[in-house]
Amino acid sequence: MTDVRKRTQRGMFLLPSAFTAVNIALGYFAITQSLQGTPAEPWHFDFAALAIGFAIPFDAIDGRIARMTGTESDFGRELDSLADVITFGVAPSILAYVWGVSALPAMQNAALRQHLVELGAFVCFLFLICGAARLARFNVSVNPQPRNPGRSDRKYFVGMPIPAGAGVIAAVIHFFKGSPVDNGWVALLWMSFVGFTGFLMVSRWRFWSGKEIKLDNSHPFRLMVLLAVVIALVWKFSQWTLILFGLSYMVSGILARLAYQWSRDRQKPSLAQADVETSSPHTL
Repeated sequence: MTDVRKRTQRGMFLLPSAFTAVNIALGYFAITQSLQGTPAEPWHFDFAALAIGFAIPFDAIDGRIARMTGTESDFGRELDSLADVITFGVAPSILAYVWGVSALPAMQNAALRQHLVELGAFVCFLFLICGAARLARFNVSVNPQPRNPGRSDRKYFVGMPIPAGAGVIAAVIHFFKGSPVDNGWVALLWMSFVGFTGFLMVSRWRFWSGKEIKLDNSHPFRLMVLLAVVIALVWKFSQWTLILFGLSYMVSGILARLAYQWSRDRQKPSLAQADVETSSPHTL
């Protein structure tokens, strides 16, 4: 009986790592598909984007399973971080580069095309570095606070999480069914988008974490219905659903920052007026 219990406990510790291993496998698959993609065979890019998208729920599930089963460990956390670097850092940076820059057709100005390719490689590398830095900051931070605090009843990430950054890149590529960029101006726009996504990851802006959603809450039926609706939308209208989800989450952090800055700017004149009234002498 004791041996069976030990084997069961050992299996429970391996369960979160199994989900992490699937995460790594999907990242590796995305890399191989990115390298096989060409303008003549764009479905490889689409497969790579879908693999990155499928990896996101596995990344969320492994941590929740570890917490629910009490099997959290330093090994699991380190393995999860390494998996995130591969699947949400290396894989989307390679995909973004090959799909959006290196697949450009031959141009009359060969030197200009070469400069675009080199710039694209640099920007996509910056995306990878920003993602790795975001993970490192998350691992060493204790109760991090965003510069624009939100509602007290909600939990927030400081900076856009790397799975969301990778998901936005993948959603855009899937929206176009993997057909690569074939215009230099569009390539520049794509590089700006990739670079800005990297900036959001290392920023201290707030992004909703969703951690207050509990799988064992008092209304599991509502959660199951919502999950079923989301799965149905992704299954039937994956291109529109995924890009709307990805861009909406990305824009939410931007709007939260702008709203906080606007509220601060409105408070400055009133605070300055209050200081003046406090410092001025009162006459009877």
